[in-house]
Amino acid sequence: MDAKVLLTAKEIDIILHRLACQLIEKHLDFSNTLLIGIQPRGKFLAERIQSILSNKYGIANVPLGFLDITFFRDDFRRSDKPLEANKTQIDFLVENKKVIFIDDVLYTGRSIRSALTAIQSFGRPEEVELLVLIDRRFSRHLPIQPDYRGRQVDAINNERVLVTWESEGVEDCVYLVKNELQESI
Repeated sequence: MDAKVLLTAKEIDIILHRLACQLIEKHLDFSNTLLIGIQPRGKFLAERIQSILSNKYGIANVPLGFLDITFFRDDFRRSDKPLEANKTQIDFLVENKKVIFIDDVLYTGRSIRSALTAIQSFGRPEEVELLVLIDRRFSRHLPIQPDYRGRQVDAINNERVLVTWESEGVEDCVYLVKNELQESI
């Protein structure tokens, strides 16, 4: 794997604290705000943001849920391999709440469009915002932009951004990886 380190664990930690501070500035007490990690990769980032809000800034009881978008994607029937859905864990209503979608990488915008459709099963939010660790600008297929971004990355189509998390048993790191599969096509 030909990989370049974009963010180290220390840089990720700094960015996560900055993102948490931006959320506090906008939402203050979080009494009407929910965090929703988009499965599978947004789950790790959402857990970390909630932990920082609670442990570092004393904002407890921020509701956290995880949303599976597998069958809401516009390309889910195009794959030759069977799909593996993740578990949606939302044990609260989103009706008239401020929802913050959290995902690790914003690429084409299709996952976020799917999340917007999927969340309607749980009520109609008052407002929806988007927090991402990495914004791959210049790759968007849909007019979707993050409200909170950790870092913007310019990557060409045969490169992908890989985020690893300590909670997965490896160190926090963001890599830019050459996608060898696309190179051989």
